[in-house]
Amino acid sequence: MKRMIVRAAAAAAFLLTLSSVALAAEPTAPATTIDLTDSFRDSATVDGLQVYQLAGILIIRGRTTDPAQAALLADRAQQLGYARVANLVQTVHESDDSALTRAAERELAIHRALDGCQFTVHSEKGVVTIAGRVRHELQKDVAVQVLRGIDGVRAIETDLQKF
Repeated sequence: MKRMIVRAAAAAAFLLTLSSVALAAEPTAPATTIDLTDSFRDSATVDGLQVYQLAGILIIRGRTTDPAQAALLADRAQQLGYARVANLVQTVHESDDSALTRAAERELAIHRALDGCQFTVHSEKGVVTIAGRVRHELQKDVAVQVLRGIDGVRAIETDLQKF
């Protein structure tokens, strides 16, 4: 019985503390996001470049095959006076198109949901193009999802028709 009273008192004290902290806190305005992509676009060659300022932090995103390009963006940010920079530019390897095409063909061939489909696949600079025929509309989506899961695929173009 004594333990129950002690626990109840501790819980009440905790709840009282929480409520007083919640009342004392002032509501804050949501942080505004400023898009600065255009001012950084000429600084480096980066695919899918996105540059945002959020709560005093400059966030840089994109993909490149050259790590020096990512460093150029960080240098540009410091030249503009940004002290806090999150350089999230991914360095990706140059894709081997023939290996990427073989991997795509292999993954499409072994996926059971795509049985009975006819595909033609080719790749150029990491962009995989898939053409052919499917039995059901949903198989188009399945094929695209399978290709998205392959490492090195930058984009997917489709020209799939239903039988």
